[in-house]
Amino acid sequence: MITSEIDKLFEKAEMLRQKSRYPQALLSYREALKKSITQKDQESAVECLLSIGDVNRMVGDFEQSEKAYADAVTRATKIGNEEAVADASAGMGLSRRGRGDWKFALTMLNQALTFYRKKRDKEGIAFTLWSLAGSLRIKGDVPGALKTYKQAFKAFQALRSHSGIGYCLCGLGGSSRIAGKFKESLTYYLSANEIFHELCDTFGTAYSYCGIGNAHRMLGDYRKALASFAKASTLYKKIGDRVSYSYTLWSMGTTHKMLHDHASAEKLFKEAQGLFKKTKDPRGLIYCQLGFGEIALLRGKNAAALRYFKDSLSQAKKYGFRVEACHASMLLSYAYGKKNMVCYNSLGIKMEFNEAPFNIP
Repeated sequence: MITSEIDKLFEKAEMLRQKSRYPQALLSYREALKKSITQKDQESAVECLLSIGDVNRMVGDFEQSEKAYADAVTRATKIGNEEAVADASAGMGLSRRGRGDWKFALTMLNQALTFYRKKRDKEGIAFTLWSLAGSLRIKGDVPGALKTYKQAFKAFQALRSHSGIGYCLCGLGGSSRIAGKFKESLTYYLSANEIFHELCDTFGTAYSYCGIGNAHRMLGDYRKALASFAKASTLYKKIGDRVSYSYTLWSMGTTHKMLHDHASAEKLFKEAQGLFKKTKDPRGLIYCQLGFGEIALLRGKNAAALRYFKDSLSQAKKYGFRVEACHASMLLSYAYGKKNMVCYNSLGIKMEFNEAPFNIP
């Protein structure tokens, strides 16, 4: 049982988390954890550790996130709390996914899904389907990601979870963009944005603004794209989310690249690269390398461009990032005077690239 003192600290942390005040929420969760351990209240300690893992994961501190989940697994196993073990295992998978290990993520998430289905835990099933879809997207299985996001969407609809529906719409928006369905992507993100505004969900609102910006970017409306990215950036900086902010910076850089403002693009790519190094996100670093390579190519520095593209392709193959490998392969072939688009077709992705600068989705 959670004592009233621990309970108050935990409730305070939950309130702060709902307001997207993540650093403050972490302080309260840690206070509650400390008291739980002192009072030898393992159930409370596990609950605190799961929340600490979740919040650290959301702000991009994947190492601390994984440590918290691993501790939760150990403690939950000792007291026979199978549900908490499944929750923490899923969280560990997502933490490793943030550092590029989508294979481990799929393994852990599928194990959790099996448990939730056995227990008929509808909330667990819905969340895990959403998490699996995101992992498939990173793998490069875009059709699989779209299919799984739609399953998660239906599961959250059955639960009447507006928040879950909103995050599924964002997932569908992102996967649709990669699939080349830009108008559908915009529709999904706009719907999500409405939901998050109604829920006063700062994180979700920022997430959807970034998606709206990327959809406008892919549709060639760069003014609207930059306006949406500016809104997302303001919110991400406010809540301290380094992961999502990094990708927003990359998207802004790509927009400036499309506007032939190479200096601004390079500056934004460098800022994004610095954050990706801190979060140890290999996929984000690949996107920055591709950006630097294309700017070098546009400046006539072919040798430098080739180095960037070759390194990007090598890293994408190392981590099994299929979509990013296609981008690197296409850019490399273009730098050599050809343009090979076959790779995209094999992934079921519709891409139309004519000449540099390329609007990478």
